[in-house]
Amino acid sequence: MTRDEFDSLCAALPGTTHVVQWGGASVWKVGGKIFAICGPWGDGAHQKISFKCSRFSYEILTQQTGIVPAPYLARAEWVQVQAPDALTDDELRAYIEQAHGIIAAKLTKSLRLSLGLTDAGERTAP
Repeated sequence: MTRDEFDSLCAALPGTTHVVQWGGASVWKVGGKIFAICGPWGDGAHQKISFKCSRFSYEILTQQTGIVPAPYLARAEWVQVQAPDALTDDELRAYIEQAHGIIAAKLTKSLRLSLGLTDAGERTAP
């Protein structure tokens, strides 16, 4: 997944905001809380994608080649995809959507409602 594809995916999720920080990283938030990051960390050879995941997914993903506990965020069950072929685009898309849902579910009910999110983190009908 390219950075442009990553940004397009995250922008399509409900209630998201985007900032560029930390040396040019693309940081995506829902309700002011980060759920996914893409940036040229480390060697800078390619973009690395980091995201929040469930405890179960964290245990599975960190056993895979090319995926490591995310620097500075591992204690909160974040992973960093360091190898471009560690996950397919479809797998990565599903994990990023799940990350959005995990973070959205932690927001207060009033904030979720103000962002147009249901309790499940999905956009409410207009």
